[in-house]
Amino acid sequence: MMKAAASNGHHSQSRPVDEKSVKLDDIPVLMTGGNYIREGRDSSKSTCLVLSPHSTREVGALAKILKLFEENEVNLLHIESRPSRRQSGHYEFMFECDPTCGNLDVATKKLRESCEYLQVILRNHDDNEKLGDTVPWFPRRIRDLDKFANQILSYGAELDSDHPGFTDPVYRARRKYFADIAYNYKHGDPLPHVNYTEEETQTWGVIFRELSRLYPTHACKEHNHVFPLLIQNCGYREDNIPQLEDVSNFLKDCTGFTLRPVAGLLSSRDFLAGLAFRVFHSTQYIRHPSRPLYTPEPDVCHELLGHAPLFADPAFAQFCQEIGLASLGAPDDYIEKLATLFWFTVEYGLCNQEGEMRAYGAGLLSSYGELQYCLEGKAELRPFEPEKTCLQKYPITSYQPIYYVSNSFEEGKAQMIKYALTVPRPFGVRYNPYTQSVEILDSKQQIQNLMTCTNQDMQVLIDALRKLSSEEH
Repeated sequence: MMKAAASNGHHSQSRPVDEKSVKLDDIPVLMTGGNYIREGRDSSKSTCLVLSPHSTREVGALAKILKLFEENEVNLLHIESRPSRRQSGHYEFMFECDPTCGNLDVATKKLRESCEYLQVILRNHDDNEKLGDTVPWFPRRIRDLDKFANQILSYGAELDSDHPGFTDPVYRARRKYFADIAYNYKHGDPLPHVNYTEEETQTWGVIFRELSRLYPTHACKEHNHVFPLLIQNCGYREDNIPQLEDVSNFLKDCTGFTLRPVAGLLSSRDFLAGLAFRVFHSTQYIRHPSRPLYTPEPDVCHELLGHAPLFADPAFAQFCQEIGLASLGAPDDYIEKLATLFWFTVEYGLCNQEGEMRAYGAGLLSSYGELQYCLEGKAELRPFEPEKTCLQKYPITSYQPIYYVSNSFEEGKAQMIKYALTVPRPFGVRYNPYTQSVEILDSKQQIQNLMTCTNQDMQVLIDALRKLSSEEH
């Protein structure tokens, strides 16, 4: 969950590792592989090296690599191996290293000389440059989202001094309650059910009532198509705050999107990574009752009234996933650009529909005041062009002075796919919905296999089209 404007109103098989030193015989090794990257002693600091020696059939190939680590006093936390997808008959190894001790940079440089393939994957380091070409860590399976879900920027009762609930001890305690239940959530668990108080429900009611009056004339047709379905299926009512599990199940049936509770604000990189798996990190707390039409951070009204309806639209869901996939392994400067694109589309986007301007951004659809303001002609409107939009600065504590307009979600999706090709990565990525995992495409064999599958799909489509054509005649 990245910060919205103020106007919106996994069975680890490794055992504990000794902090001081690790003997080679003590390192947990999995020879079945297939689960890069695993969580280490400190997932926010460990560095992973994925490599393939020149000849893995050579006797002692692994021992030579381990000797190199030992010579440079590199502390190994975990080892995996798996058959290589890049070269038949070869193996790849993954070494999870502690970068806080030894000479990992020297070991990495020497390994490059003795390996035909080596990739460095790291997360939150201050010494990226000396390790050479690196790729920031990113989740490969949907359960990997557990690894960063609680690396949040704020927690529970930690409120800024200008927050409406800053001096309210009851509200602060309530915020901590919501943060705690989200903090303990793991992938696969039932989404936590919340018994909202009467006061919280009344706050929701004010917002629900006011926004419902504007939606028919201000919201995009996709939002207006889905909103009645949420009322019918998920308990959207003025006197009831819907449960995340009900909404998540509805979205999953529509587009495969699911909701996941979050304890606080996530970094842009982590938040966008969730979208790659069609997972939206959602809050469950509600804004302070003293100002029901204002919130300085995303709350359950913003998530369920603003975001949720459009995640049920196939084109919009694909658009959001394209932003998430583009973020995986992207350099920091591109993460900032992608976060900006998310802001001006998913949060504050406008679109032309049948000659009228309509809102589709969640920051607008959950803010009674700004939903009116954005269509009054007072702000500057610009066409959505990713290469230009990604450079635009924006305020987070006031109404937006500039809005970007798309002709359709399909057009926006095509633009995002084209922009994603400019992200400098030594590989391509593809989401596999059957395994809910991200496949890294960096070998000819992988691409050939994918082309074979694509060709099979095309044959199914051609056959279906032929049958339809024969029926028409």
